Amino acid sequence: MRSIRVETSAATILLTEAPEARIKDRQTGEIATDANSGEPLMTVGVVHIGDGESSLLKVTIPQSGVGEGLALGAPVALPGLVARPWESTFNGQQRHGIAFRAAAVAPAAFPAQVGV
Repeated sequence: MRSIRVETSAATILLTEAPEARIKDRQTGEIATDANSGEPLMTVGVVHIGDGESSLLKVTIPQSGVGEGLALGAPVALPGLVARPWESTFNGQQRHGIAFRAAAVAPAAFPAQVGV
């Protein structure tokens, strides 16, 4: 499926869930890996605030892209953030959604506020 680049330069992104291993199979505990590199994948929870709206997102990141110094509630940068629509059938039920993936997650600064 097609990936859609997510513009984050005008948004504030705050870390809401610490990085943890992305689980591929909950029954076996198998950790998901990148299809191309074989590197283990991690997920983080963030809130994306922009244009007067906010959205909670789960973002997948390669393990090597998890920066040091991340703190819950602090601003983060997600370089290379893309959205990819997906759909599947499980137990006869159709499911769909949007998966988010970034090259890395790193501490960032709060954007400068104009007129404050």
